Amino acid sequence: MEYIMNFSQLGKFQELKKHLDLFRSNHPKFPLFLGAVTREALEEGTLLEMSVTTPEGKHFETNLKLKSEDLEFIRAIQSMTKQ
Repeated sequence: MEYIMNFSQLGKFQELKKHLDLFRSNHPKFPLFLGAVTREALEEGTLLEMSVTTPEGKHFETNLKLKSEDLEFIRAIQSMTKQ
């Protein structure tokens, strides 16, 4: 599949990269964590859990068990970011 970008899209990608660089600077351990998970834990049946607590104390949590279709989706995203 071939993509053709216009200048507006290129500008949005550049802005997104600035935000990503700032996020990485603010949270240097998080990319390392994601890298370890990608290398060692992404397989069918892996349970992903997420917990979020707001400054006011409101709490949200969920989990999901990875299916083969989920892994295909993750790999497709990874291939897009490596080009």
